[in-house]
Amino acid sequence: MTGAGGGGGIIWHKQNLRELPKFRDGTGYLYLEHTRLEQDGRGVRAYHPEGMLTLPVASLGVLLLGPGCSVSHEAVKALSDTGCSLLWVGEGGVRLYACGLGESRSALRLQRQARLWANPESRLHVVRQMYTMRFPQRLPEDLTLQQIRGHEGARVRDAYARYSSAYGVKWESRQYKQQDWDRATPINKALSAGNACLYGLAHAAILATGYSPGLGFVHTGKMLSFVYDVADLYKMEVVLPTAFREAATPGDDLERRVRTGLRDHMTNLRLLERMATDLQHLLGGDNPDPEATAPGDLWDPEGDVRGGVNHA
Repeated sequence: MTGAGGGGGIIWHKQNLRELPKFRDGTGYLYLEHTRLEQDGRGVRAYHPEGMLTLPVASLGVLLLGPGCSVSHEAVKALSDTGCSLLWVGEGGVRLYACGLGESRSALRLQRQARLWANPESRLHVVRQMYTMRFPQRLPEDLTLQQIRGHEGARVRDAYARYSSAYGVKWESRQYKQQDWDRATPINKALSAGNACLYGLAHAAILATGYSPGLGFVHTGKMLSFVYDVADLYKMEVVLPTAFREAATPGDDLERRVRTGLRDHMTNLRLLERMATDLQHLLGGDNPDPEATAPGDLWDPEGDVRGGVNHA
C-alpha cells in the first residue's frame, strides 16, 4: 500500500470550490494495490498484508486501484457519496483501465462540450486555443492547423533535447510497449509512469467538472481522447523534468520515485485547480445547475420542457 503517487503519504491543498464541485478543501489522491476495501460506518477501511488504513474519504479526491485490489459495493457507495473519483489502473498506475462515475451530476457542461465538438468551426477554435496554451508566445493567427502541428512537433523535440542535455540522459525516441515493458529504457519507463499519473489527474478533473473524457478535440477515436488533450497542456512542464531527473539518478524503484516526485510537483503547481480553470476557459459556460439531483428536462424541438411531472 503506497500513498499518493506511490510516495507513502496523502496530500491536501485548497481548491477553487466553484470550479471543482464538492472537491471541497482536499484533493488528496491515493494509489493502492493488493488491498481490500470495505465500508466502516461512514468511512472506508483499506486492508493490506502490511496493515490497515482508514481512508480520509471526506478529503480524498482520487483513488487509484492497482492490481490485487478488491472493493465492496458499500465501500464504492461511501466513496461516491463524498465525490471521490475511482480509477482502475495497472501496476504502479502505469495504465488507466476504467473509471467510476464523476462528481458532477449535471449534464450541462457535457452538452456544451458536445456542441463545441460537433461543430467544425467551434472545434477548430478550441483546438487552436489548446495549442496556443502550450506556447509561451502567441502563435500567428494565420497559421493552418497543419502548420501549428509542425510548430508543436518542433517544440516537443527541442524540449526533449534540452532535458536530455541538462540531466545527461541519452534520448533517442519515445517508445512504449506494454507487452515489452522490461526492455524499455529507463527514461521511457519514467515518462510512461509520469504520463499515467498526469492522465489520472486530468481524468479526475474532467469527470469532476462534468465533461466527457471521450470527446476529444485534438485527439479522437479513443474513450480517453479528451484526457490526452488536457494532459498534453501540461506534459512538458510537469512530467519531463521529473522523469529526466529520476532517470539520471541511480537506484531502484524508478517508477515509484517518478510518482513521488510528481506528487510534490503537481501539488506545488496546484495543478488540479489549474486544470479546472483551464477547462472552463476552453469550453466556457457557467457552473452546473445546483439542483442537478432533480429530474432532467425533456427535449422538445420548440424548447426543453420540465421533467419529473405528469404531462397527461
